Amino acid sequence: MQEKALLEARGHSVDLFSVSNNSFSGLLNTVSVACGTVYSRKSRRLVQQKIASFRPDVVHVHNFFPQLSPSVYYACQASHVPVIQTLHNFRLICPNALLFREGKPCEDCVGRSFAWPGVMHACYRGSRAGTTVLASMLTAHRLWGTWRKRVDAYIALSDFAQNKLIAGGVPASRLFVKPNCLLPDPGVRRESADFALFVGRLSPEKGIKTLLAAWSRLQGRNLKIVGDGPLRNAVEKEHANIEFVGRRSSEAVLELIGAAAFLILPSECYENFPRVIVEAFAKGVPVLGSRLGSPEELIADGRTGLLFRPGDAEDLSIKAEWLFTHPHELKGMSQAARKEFEFKYTADRNYERLIEIYHSAMEVSHQRSAQSNVRSRTIN
Repeated sequence: MQEKALLEARGHSVDLFSVSNNSFSGLLNTVSVACGTVYSRKSRRLVQQKIASFRPDVVHVHNFFPQLSPSVYYACQASHVPVIQTLHNFRLICPNALLFREGKPCEDCVGRSFAWPGVMHACYRGSRAGTTVLASMLTAHRLWGTWRKRVDAYIALSDFAQNKLIAGGVPASRLFVKPNCLLPDPGVRRESADFALFVGRLSPEKGIKTLLAAWSRLQGRNLKIVGDGPLRNAVEKEHANIEFVGRRSSEAVLELIGAAAFLILPSECYENFPRVIVEAFAKGVPVLGSRLGSPEELIADGRTGLLFRPGDAEDLSIKAEWLFTHPHELKGMSQAARKEFEFKYTADRNYERLIEIYHSAMEVSHQRSAQSNVRSRTIN
């Protein structure tokens, strides 16, 4: 885990507690699994044991779903240890965690006391039973005050995600923005080739069909596609100017990014924080991204890349052609992209922000303990 390496490199002791979800079928439709997803007594007990043996200053949670459940927060509070939760997706406000349904962004469940639209549409893996479990978990912990009272600080990865999460009921006063970083710094590229690059899952929400339609409008422009997914066959059948690269190691992907003229991110869903944007900026590569979700925030249109209308193949093809035919402007964007990385996404910047959030969580936890002691003395 990147943050573990980040902290250990600066002298902190970090212990990782994790469980495997491989044993889950994906359908949360048995009584035991459903109850454990809402509140797992076993997980609370295990986390309290881990805290007792390691005695941490803070506990940083990255994922509690499905096996651990929000009971991990209760374990931390019972042990008087501040707890921080990074929200890598929209799980706390959306049953499928993506705010995406039927090929477009969906916010039907945001702010509702019970996510009945998600249940009706079977948003969790096509299962109404599984979606009901998830919706019940969210409702129960909203009623119990878990999100307000048991978590001392939340981390969103972008301003866009922060705003959506607040609209869904996550406490604004405890929700901080800290983007991901890249560790180690791969260094800026030396030269580039004359091709555009896509890196990601080959699925509808990633805008693959729009990308292919856009490239059919371009003549003699090369595109390389890295990844795999349900639309792989559609990608492999495309014309000669598209090279399907398939899966590659993270090191190989960085090399390809560094060689590309620019990166394309045509997502049609709300991206929380695409790591590939930071990887491109680190290498000094501009990004052509859809004007939707966090990419609209992360890409400075005309400075570190260009933005196009999501789902609009014509607009995407026009913007791509412009980048191919304006090498001077593209070079300026490359330099700006690298500067953006150095200003916002280095390990040092990330560490500073992380420690600030830890200190805020510790202060909230301390104030809560002090108030609890006052109430205890008053009752006695």
